[in-house]
Parts: sequence; C-alpha cells; structure tokens
Amino acid sequence: MSLGGGGGGQQQLQQLAQEIEQIEEQIEALNGEIEGLRGEKTEIDEAIEAIETLDTGETVQVPLGGGAYLRAEVQDIDEIIVEFGGGYAAEREQDGAIDTLESKQDTLDDRIEDIQSDIAELETESEELEQQAQQMQQQQMQQMQQMQQQGQQDE
Repeated sequence: MSLGGGGGGQQQLQQLAQEIEQIEEQIEALNGEIEGLRGEKTEIDEAIEAIETLDTGETVQVPLGGGAYLRAEVQDIDEIIVEFGGGYAAEREQDGAIDTLESKQDTLDDRIEDIQSDIAELETESEELEQQAQQMQQQQMQQMQQMQQQGQQDE
C-alpha cells in the first residue's frame, strides 16, 4: 500500500515538473517577443534620427528589398509617409512623422511592460511549483527513512 502512495507521489512530481517546463517555455517565448519589440523600437529610433538629421535636397539610400538600395534625393523633408498600424500609412510633415513614430514607441513600451508583468507572474508560479515539488520530495525521503527504520527495528 505504501508503495502505491509513493508511486502516486512520483506521478505528482512528474506532473509538477511538466508544468514547470511548460512555464519555462512560455517565459522563453515571451522573452523572444520582447526581443522582437525591442528590435522594432531600434528601427523607430533610427528612423527618428534620420528624419531629424535629413534636409530637403540630401541624398539617401532607399531600400528596395532583397538587399538592394537606390540613391535618391529628398525632395521635401515635410512629405514623410509613416505607417501607423493596421496596414495604413499617412503623409506627415517632419514633426508629425516624429510624433507618430514616438507614439508607436510608447505603444511598444506598454506592450513590453505588459509582457514583463506576464513573465513575472509566470516566474512566481514556477517558483511556487518548485517549492511544492521540493516539499513532496522531502516528504517522500522522510517516508522512506521511516520505512527503513521500521524495517531495521523489525529485524
């Protein structure tokens, strides 16, 4: 009978280990998402810097895709087309384009904070499960020691 109880405990430990592993995978995925968002923020920073430093008449390299670029002259720095989400874009003057990009950065910052909060919750849950697993292991060890002591006393 005690062996059956020990087996059930082992099964619970395996279940806890699987839950902890799933949480760790979720945390890893969320960290990957944060990295992607930080990459977007870096691109926006570079765009803002370019908009702030470029003037009408300057030559720039325009990416065509596939690693190909075209040299072009900025006709009017106050005619910048900026994506603002949902597949939509609008023409903005220089300051308006920067405002739009900074707003996108704020949205990314909010999303990163939300994800970091989710990660903190998952880490707390994982720590609780690990403590639970440690307690179960200690109980099993104590039960085994008691059984061994009883076996020695019976001899």
